[in-house]
Amino acid sequence: MDQQANQNVPARRTERVRHTIKARELTVQSVTRVGHSIVRVRFASPSLHDFVSASFDDHVKLMLPPPGQTLVLPVAGPERLESPEGAARPQMRDYTPRSFDTARGELDIEFALHGDGPAASWAAQAAPGQVIGIGGPRGSMVVPVDYAWHLLVGDDTALPAISRRIEELPAGSRVLAVIEVADAGDRRDFASACAPQVQWIVRGETTLADAVSALTLPAGEGFAWAAGESDAITAVRRVLVEHHGLHRNQIKASAYWKHDSVAHHGHLDD
Repeated sequence: MDQQANQNVPARRTERVRHTIKARELTVQSVTRVGHSIVRVRFASPSLHDFVSASFDDHVKLMLPPPGQTLVLPVAGPERLESPEGAARPQMRDYTPRSFDTARGELDIEFALHGDGPAASWAAQAAPGQVIGIGGPRGSMVVPVDYAWHLLVGDDTALPAISRRIEELPAGSRVLAVIEVADAGDRRDFASACAPQVQWIVRGETTLADAVSALTLPAGEGFAWAAGESDAITAVRRVLVEHHGLHRNQIKASAYWKHDSVAHHGHLDD
Protein backbone atom coordinates (compact mmCIF):
# COMPACT_ATOMS: atom_id res chain seq x y z
CA MET A 1 0.00 0.00 0.00
CA ASP A 2 1.42 3.39 -0.97
CA GLN A 3 1.58 6.49 1.21
CA GLN A 4 -1.54 8.05 -0.36
CA ALA A 5 -3.54 4.89 0.27
CA ASN A 6 -2.37 4.82 3.88
CA GLN A 7 -3.65 8.36 4.33
CA ASN A 8 -7.12 7.21 3.24
CA VAL A 9 -7.33 4.41 5.80
CA PRO A 10 -9.49 5.44 8.76
CA ALA A 11 -7.73 5.15 12.09
CA ARG A 12 -8.81 2.44 14.52
CA ARG A 13 -10.62 4.44 17.18
CA THR A 14 -12.18 1.70 19.27
CA GLU A 15 -10.59 1.13 22.66
CA ARG A 16 -10.45 -2.08 24.68
CA VAL A 17 -10.90 -1.66 28.43
CA ARG A 18 -10.27 -4.53 30.86
CA HIS A 19 -12.23 -5.11 34.06
CA THR A 20 -11.57 -7.10 37.20
CA ILE A 21 -13.07 -10.58 36.90
CA LYS A 22 -15.78 -11.12 39.48
CA ALA A 23 -18.64 -13.57 40.01
CA ARG A 24 -21.88 -12.37 41.60
CA GLU A 25 -24.96 -14.12 42.94
CA LEU A 26 -28.18 -12.40 41.84
CA THR A 27 -31.83 -12.81 42.75
CA VAL A 28 -34.67 -12.36 40.27
CA GLN A 29 -36.64 -9.26 41.22
CA SER A 30 -39.15 -9.14 38.36
CA VAL A 31 -39.93 -10.68 34.97
CA THR A 32 -41.52 -8.53 32.25
CA ARG A 33 -42.69 -9.55 28.79
CA VAL A 34 -41.33 -6.90 26.40
CA GLY A 35 -42.22 -8.60 23.11
CA HIS A 36 -43.95 -11.60 21.61
CA SER A 37 -40.93 -13.80 22.36
CA ILE A 38 -38.71 -11.64 24.56
CA VAL A 39 -38.69 -11.23 28.35
CA ARG A 40 -36.70 -8.82 30.47
CA VAL A 41 -35.53 -10.16 33.81
CA ARG A 42 -34.48 -7.70 36.50
CA PHE A 43 -31.94 -9.04 38.96
CA ALA A 44 -30.99 -7.50 42.27
CA SER A 45 -27.98 -7.88 44.55
CA PRO A 46 -25.84 -5.68 46.81
CA SER A 47 -22.86 -7.16 44.94
CA LEU A 48 -23.78 -5.02 41.92
CA HIS A 49 -22.50 -1.90 43.68
CA ASP A 50 -19.25 -2.09 41.70
CA PHE A 51 -20.61 -3.62 38.50
CA VAL A 52 -19.01 -2.08 35.40
CA SER A 53 -20.21 -2.25 31.80
CA ALA A 54 -18.48 0.40 29.68
CA SER A 55 -19.85 -0.60 26.27
CA PHE A 56 -23.32 -1.29 24.88
CA ASP A 57 -22.29 -4.74 23.59
CA ASP A 58 -20.54 -6.08 26.68
CA HIS A 59 -21.48 -9.55 27.78
CA VAL A 60 -21.67 -11.32 31.10
CA LYS A 61 -21.52 -15.05 31.72
CA LEU A 62 -24.93 -16.10 32.96
CA MET A 63 -24.43 -19.00 35.38
CA LEU A 64 -27.19 -21.53 35.95
CA PRO A 65 -26.98 -24.51 38.33
CA PRO A 66 -26.55 -27.90 36.65
CA PRO A 67 -29.86 -29.82 36.54
CA GLY A 68 -30.79 -31.08 39.99
CA GLN A 69 -27.87 -29.35 41.72
CA THR A 70 -27.23 -26.21 43.74
CA LEU A 71 -25.42 -23.29 42.15
CA VAL A 72 -21.82 -22.94 43.31
CA LEU A 73 -20.21 -19.77 42.02
CA PRO A 74 -16.73 -20.01 40.54
CA VAL A 75 -13.92 -17.98 42.07
CA ALA A 76 -11.33 -15.78 40.42
CA GLY A 77 -8.28 -17.68 39.17
CA PRO A 78 -5.12 -16.29 37.56
CA GLU A 79 -6.73 -16.01 34.11
CA ARG A 80 -10.44 -16.75 34.52
CA LEU A 81 -13.19 -17.77 36.90
CA GLU A 82 -12.69 -21.34 38.11
CA SER A 83 -15.07 -23.68 39.92
CA PRO A 84 -13.96 -24.74 43.41
CA GLU A 85 -12.55 -28.26 43.62
CA GLY A 86 -15.31 -30.83 43.66
CA ALA A 87 -18.03 -28.35 42.66
CA ALA A 88 -20.07 -28.88 39.51
CA ARG A 89 -19.43 -26.26 36.85
CA PRO A 90 -22.48 -24.03 36.24
CA GLN A 91 -24.11 -23.95 32.83
CA MET A 92 -22.89 -20.71 31.22
CA ARG A 93 -24.16 -18.55 28.38
CA ASP A 94 -23.22 -15.03 27.20
CA TYR A 95 -25.77 -12.23 27.61
CA THR A 96 -25.70 -8.45 27.18
CA PRO A 97 -26.36 -6.24 30.21
CA ARG A 98 -29.44 -4.40 28.92
CA SER A 99 -29.30 -1.77 31.67
CA PHE A 100 -28.01 -1.50 35.22
CA ASP A 101 -28.18 0.74 38.26
CA THR A 102 -25.30 0.30 40.70
CA ALA A 103 -26.89 2.57 43.32
CA ARG A 104 -30.03 0.44 43.40
CA GLY A 105 -28.13 -2.82 42.88
CA GLU A 106 -30.16 -3.80 39.80
CA LEU A 107 -29.32 -5.38 36.45
CA ASP A 108 -31.66 -6.06 33.51
CA ILE A 109 -31.05 -8.83 30.98
CA GLU A 110 -33.33 -9.67 28.03
CA PHE A 111 -33.91 -13.22 26.79
CA ALA A 112 -35.25 -14.44 23.45
CA LEU A 113 -37.54 -17.36 24.24
CA HIS A 114 -37.57 -19.15 20.89
CA GLY A 115 -34.34 -21.04 21.58
CA ASP A 116 -34.12 -24.39 23.37
CA GLY A 117 -30.87 -23.89 25.29
CA PRO A 118 -30.58 -23.87 29.08
CA ALA A 119 -30.73 -20.06 29.38
CA ALA A 120 -33.83 -19.68 27.19
CA SER A 121 -35.49 -22.56 29.02
CA TRP A 122 -34.65 -20.99 32.36
CA ALA A 123 -35.95 -17.57 31.29
CA ALA A 124 -39.26 -19.09 30.15
CA GLN A 125 -39.98 -20.14 33.75
CA ALA A 126 -38.12 -17.37 35.61
CA ALA A 127 -39.88 -16.01 38.68
CA PRO A 128 -39.04 -13.58 41.49
CA GLY A 129 -36.85 -15.10 44.17
CA GLN A 130 -34.89 -17.44 41.93
CA VAL A 131 -31.10 -17.25 42.19
CA ILE A 132 -28.52 -17.33 39.39
CA GLY A 133 -24.94 -16.11 39.01
CA ILE A 134 -23.10 -13.87 36.56
CA GLY A 135 -19.43 -13.36 35.81
CA GLY A 136 -17.89 -10.30 34.20
CA PRO A 137 -17.86 -8.41 32.00
CA ARG A 138 -14.17 -9.18 31.55
CA GLY A 139 -13.71 -6.21 29.26
CA SER A 140 -15.35 -3.65 27.00
CA MET A 141 -14.67 -2.56 23.43
CA VAL A 142 -15.62 1.10 23.57
CA VAL A 143 -16.82 2.61 20.28
CA PRO A 144 -16.68 6.45 20.19
CA VAL A 145 -20.01 8.26 19.81
CA ASP A 146 -18.74 11.07 17.57
CA TYR A 147 -18.77 9.26 14.22
CA ALA A 148 -20.68 11.02 11.44
CA TRP A 149 -23.09 8.08 11.43
CA HIS A 150 -23.68 4.75 13.14
CA LEU A 151 -25.06 1.58 11.53
CA LEU A 152 -26.43 -1.14 13.82
CA VAL A 153 -27.35 -4.52 12.35
CA GLY A 154 -28.50 -7.68 14.08
CA ASP A 155 -31.12 -10.27 14.90
CA ASP A 156 -33.12 -10.54 18.11
CA THR A 157 -30.10 -11.80 20.06
CA ALA A 158 -28.46 -8.44 19.28
CA LEU A 159 -31.56 -6.40 20.12
CA PRO A 160 -30.50 -5.67 23.74
CA ALA A 161 -27.15 -4.25 22.55
CA ILE A 162 -28.76 -2.29 19.70
CA SER A 163 -31.41 -0.90 22.06
CA ARG A 164 -28.81 0.14 24.59
CA ARG A 165 -26.64 1.82 21.94
CA ILE A 166 -29.54 3.79 20.48
CA GLU A 167 -30.60 4.93 23.93
CA GLU A 168 -27.07 5.94 24.94
CA LEU A 169 -26.10 7.90 21.80
CA PRO A 170 -26.36 11.68 22.22
CA ALA A 171 -28.85 13.97 20.51
CA GLY A 172 -27.90 14.74 16.93
CA SER A 173 -26.36 11.33 16.26
CA ARG A 174 -27.15 9.89 12.81
CA VAL A 175 -28.26 6.31 13.40
CA LEU A 176 -29.41 3.62 10.99
CA ALA A 177 -30.51 0.21 12.26
CA VAL A 178 -31.54 -3.00 10.50
CA ILE A 179 -33.04 -5.51 12.93
CA GLU A 180 -34.37 -9.02 12.30
CA VAL A 181 -36.88 -10.46 14.78
CA ALA A 182 -38.76 -13.75 15.00
CA ASP A 183 -42.17 -12.09 15.17
CA ALA A 184 -43.59 -8.67 14.32
CA GLY A 185 -44.63 -8.45 17.96
CA ASP A 186 -40.98 -8.19 18.96
CA ARG A 187 -40.57 -4.76 17.35
CA ARG A 188 -40.23 -1.90 19.81
CA ASP A 189 -39.88 1.85 20.17
CA PHE A 190 -36.68 3.36 21.49
CA ALA A 191 -36.41 6.02 24.18
CA SER A 192 -33.55 8.02 22.73
CA ALA A 193 -32.21 11.54 22.36
CA CYS A 194 -31.39 10.72 18.74
CA ALA A 195 -33.92 9.86 16.03
CA PRO A 196 -32.87 6.45 14.66
CA GLN A 197 -33.88 5.30 11.19
CA VAL A 198 -34.95 1.71 11.89
CA GLN A 199 -35.80 -1.05 9.41
CA TRP A 200 -37.46 -4.08 10.98
CA ILE A 201 -37.32 -7.47 9.28
CA VAL A 202 -39.47 -10.41 10.33
CA ARG A 203 -37.38 -13.55 9.92
CA GLY A 204 -37.90 -15.11 6.49
CA GLU A 205 -38.96 -11.90 4.70
CA THR A 206 -35.43 -11.14 3.50
CA THR A 207 -31.87 -11.44 4.81
CA LEU A 208 -29.90 -8.95 6.84
CA ALA A 209 -27.21 -8.93 4.14
CA ASP A 210 -29.72 -8.04 1.40
CA ALA A 211 -31.26 -5.31 3.54
CA VAL A 212 -27.86 -3.79 4.32
CA SER A 213 -26.86 -4.00 0.65
CA ALA A 214 -29.92 -1.92 -0.27
CA LEU A 215 -29.00 0.88 2.16
CA THR A 216 -27.59 4.23 1.09
CA LEU A 217 -25.05 5.09 3.77
CA PRO A 218 -24.62 8.74 4.76
CA ALA A 219 -21.53 10.75 3.88
CA GLY A 220 -18.61 11.06 6.28
CA GLU A 221 -16.76 8.55 8.42
CA GLY A 222 -19.15 6.12 10.05
CA PHE A 223 -18.99 2.95 12.08
CA ALA A 224 -20.91 -0.27 11.47
CA TRP A 225 -21.72 -2.72 14.25
CA ALA A 226 -23.30 -6.09 13.49
CA ALA A 227 -24.11 -9.16 15.59
CA GLY A 228 -26.27 -12.25 15.40
CA GLU A 229 -26.13 -15.66 13.73
CA SER A 230 -22.61 -16.41 12.49
CA ASP A 231 -23.31 -17.06 8.80
CA ALA A 232 -25.76 -14.16 8.52
CA ILE A 233 -23.35 -11.67 10.08
CA THR A 234 -20.44 -12.96 7.99
CA ALA A 235 -22.56 -12.12 4.93
CA VAL A 236 -23.37 -8.68 6.36
CA ARG A 237 -19.70 -7.96 6.94
CA ARG A 238 -18.89 -8.97 3.36
CA VAL A 239 -21.51 -6.52 2.07
CA LEU A 240 -20.11 -3.72 4.24
CA VAL A 241 -16.60 -4.27 2.87
CA GLU A 242 -17.21 -5.26 -0.74
CA HIS A 243 -20.38 -3.29 -1.56
CA HIS A 244 -20.21 -0.26 0.74
CA GLY A 245 -16.41 -0.01 0.81
CA LEU A 246 -15.96 0.22 4.56
CA HIS A 247 -12.53 -0.45 6.04
CA ARG A 248 -12.15 -3.09 8.75
CA ASN A 249 -11.41 -0.27 11.23
CA GLN A 250 -14.99 0.92 10.70
CA ILE A 251 -16.62 -2.43 11.46
CA LYS A 252 -17.21 -4.58 14.50
CA ALA A 253 -18.96 -7.85 13.64
CA SER A 254 -19.70 -10.64 16.12
CA ALA A 255 -21.29 -14.08 16.00
CA TYR A 256 -23.64 -14.38 18.96
CA TRP A 257 -24.80 -17.84 17.89
CA LYS A 258 -24.48 -20.37 15.09
CA HIS A 259 -26.88 -22.90 13.64
CA ASP A 260 -26.19 -26.44 14.91
CA SER A 261 -23.66 -25.16 17.46
CA VAL A 262 -23.86 -24.80 21.25
CA ALA A 263 -22.73 -21.69 23.15
CA HIS A 264 -21.10 -20.14 20.08
CA HIS A 265 -19.75 -16.61 20.52
CA GLY A 266 -16.92 -14.93 18.64
CA HIS A 267 -15.62 -11.92 16.76
CA LEU A 268 -15.75 -11.99 12.96
CA ASP A 269 -12.79 -10.51 11.11
CA ASP A 270 -10.74 -11.04 7.96
